[in-house]
Parts: sequence; structure tokens; C-alpha cells
Amino acid sequence: MSATAIQPDQRTLTVWDGKVEIRINVVGEGEPILFLHPAGGFHWDPCLLELAKTRTVYAPEMPGTSIGAPHHIHAVDDLDDLMLIYEEAIRRLDLGVAPMAIGQSFGGMQVLELAARYPGIFSRVVALAPLGLWRDDAPVANFIEAKPEELPALLFHDLSSPAAAAMFTPPADPDAAIEMMAAMTWAIGCTGKFMYPIPDRGLRKRLHRIEVPTLIAWGEHDRLVPVAYANDFAEAIPGSRVEVIADCGHNPQLEQTERTLALLRDFLETT
Repeated sequence: MSATAIQPDQRTLTVWDGKVEIRINVVGEGEPILFLHPAGGFHWDPCLLELAKTRTVYAPEMPGTSIGAPHHIHAVDDLDDLMLIYEEAIRRLDLGVAPMAIGQSFGGMQVLELAARYPGIFSRVVALAPLGLWRDDAPVANFIEAKPEELPALLFHDLSSPAAAAMFTPPADPDAAIEMMAAMTWAIGCTGKFMYPIPDRGLRKRLHRIEVPTLIAWGEHDRLVPVAYANDFAEAIPGSRVEVIADCGHNPQLEQTERTLALLRDFLETT
């Protein structure tokens, strides 16, 4: 299954007393997986497409990041609002069972927040290099103010990798290239509302409330969120498991797809 071959179902839920629309991309068959995307916005990546061969992936787009609906971010004042909006949307999906949840970077922070605030909302959680904590001795890089030419080195260990090239090679069509850059910039602005200037919103004091099996996976050479945070999360989440992926930066599902997919399958299929 490739990104060009999939035909996802796209649903729109109106939540937050009619003030916010959440667009949800759905593909696959089987047990539900909820995926929350990183700060740059949603796109189908190889890990999600492989998981969709045996499971149903539900991938919401954060309010404001959906094409044609940028204004919905203005109805979301703070992180508390955002978590209530996601909780409402997940209930409205009426999945029948608590889904498994995967989040990467900003999305990882969100799935951990949801799991801590609403015990029972997920059956298990995977956080790939999540934001949400802060250490003065290992500061999270300020990617929101980074220049475009600085982003590749923050996100990838191997800048010559196909994944890095795919993310940062603009379309040949100049108009499409401008649209792509504008969409990414706006998405980072929307998500930055909940983690700028630092991503610490008190998550550390809530992590002990997470009651489901949790996997924390991190790239060994992450320059955006140092791998030192992996143990901080693990120590705060009862019974959680940490996996550090070698030769990998901030995007393990892109830079080390096969290794990450093997970890995800092993964890998600463990009873």
C-alpha cells in the first residue's frame, strides 16, 4: 500500500459547541489506531500505511491545519481546550472499543496528555519522541523560530536519507511548492500556540495517571528533543517501556521505518 494508492475515507466532525471542525483521515481494516501528527501537519507515512494493512487508522488533523479551514484554530484558546476537543471527537467516532494511540513529537505529547487526563480513553499508547517536558540541561530546540535551512538537521540524523529528501524537496511546480511551505508554516504556527516558547505545560505532574501499557521510542541522535527525555518519561509513567533507535533522529517512523514498524507491531500485538 503506497501513499498514491490509498483511498482514505475523510470524515469531518463538528465539535466544541459547533465552533470547531476536525477532519479525520481513515484507512484500513481491523482494530482501531488513533494517530496524532507532529507540528508540521498530517501526511500519510510508511509506518501508518503498513499498520493500515491489518488495522484501521484514524488520523485527525489538528484544528486549523486542515486545508480550507484555517480559522478553526481561533476557537481553541489553550491546551485544556484542545484536549477537551480531542476527547469529544474520539467519543463521537463511536469506535466501540478504546483505540490504541500513536503520536509523534507534538502528537506524542497529545496522546500522553489524553491518556493522563482521561484514563480508559486508549487501550495502549506509543509516543515517538514526544514533546511536553523541559530540562535546562537538555533544552528542546526552538524549531518554531528556526530558519527553513536549519530544519533538516533538527529532524533527521542522516540528511542524505530518502526520508529527508522527500520531506524537504519542494514540488517542481512553483505554485505547489509555495502552497506546501505555507501549509507547513501555518501548521507549525497552529501547534506552536500550545508549546511556545517551551513545550512544558505541566505534563510531568500528570504522567503518573497513565494506566495503560506505554511505549516511548526515541531516535538516538535526536537534535530537536534530546534522547535524555526518554528516561524522564519512562520514570514518570508506571510500567512504561523505552526503546532507543540507533542511527536515527527525531522522526523514527520516517528515518528508520522498518525498525520502528517492528517495534510498533511487537508492542501493539502484545497482550
